[in-house]
This record gives sequence, C-alpha cells and structure tokens, in this order.
Amino acid sequence: MKMMVDFPGGARVDAHFDGFTVPTDQPAPAGANSAPSPFATFLAAIGTCAGIYVLGFCQQRGLPTDGIRILQSDETDPATGMVTKVTLDIMVPPNFPEKYKSALVKAADQCKVKKHLEHPPTFEVKTLVDITAA
Repeated sequence: MKMMVDFPGGARVDAHFDGFTVPTDQPAPAGANSAPSPFATFLAAIGTCAGIYVLGFCQQRGLPTDGIRILQSDETDPATGMVTKVTLDIMVPPNFPEKYKSALVKAADQCKVKKHLEHPPTFEVKTLVDITAA
C-alpha cells in the first residue's frame, strides 16, 4: 500500500491512502487536540483489528454482536514511556453461548496488527528530493 503523509498546519499530520484521510494531532499545548495522536491511532488499530476478527467470527456463526465490546488497556514502563503490555478484554452479554467464549479469544488473537507486532518488519527511512514540488 502506498500512503502520503502531509502537514496541514499546526501539529497536524495526516495520512492519505485509498481515498481515505486519517487525521492526527497532538494534545495541547503542543497541538490543538483536534484529532487523535499518531500513537493513539496506532493503539486503536490493535483493538479495531481484533474487533474485525471477533465480528467476523460472530457473523459466520449467525451470533448477534449486540452487547459485545472490546475493552483495551495498556501498561507502560514509566522509565521509558514504552507500552509493555496490551490487554484486550472481550466483553459479552450474559446470554452469549459459553461454548464460543474461548473461540472469540482465538479469533481476536488472529489480528494482523498484533501479528505484525509479534514479528515486526524492518524499517528504512530516507530523504528524497521531490522535483515536482518546485
């Protein structure tokens, strides 16, 4: 996938891809807090990705998703500020079939974002001159 990132003003940094724009900003006072921070968007990608797998599991079995929620929390190392643990609690209503509860966990565990964190890609960052910007 190709993505273009630009700087629309202030502390905003937006990503554009496939006809979508994902806006980001920084909390005040560094930014205007007009959108989630890039890191919050990253964390949201984990929960929403797990949610896609939970949703698909339920849809394939004709199970209603009313009342199903995923509560995501993280633990951070105070010395480094790095996230050390992400917890996903899949909340189901009381009438959710017992036989599917552990399968929901297995479905969420298939999240592609989580798998990329477990087996990270390599990164290459470089500067190129854009002759079309002149």
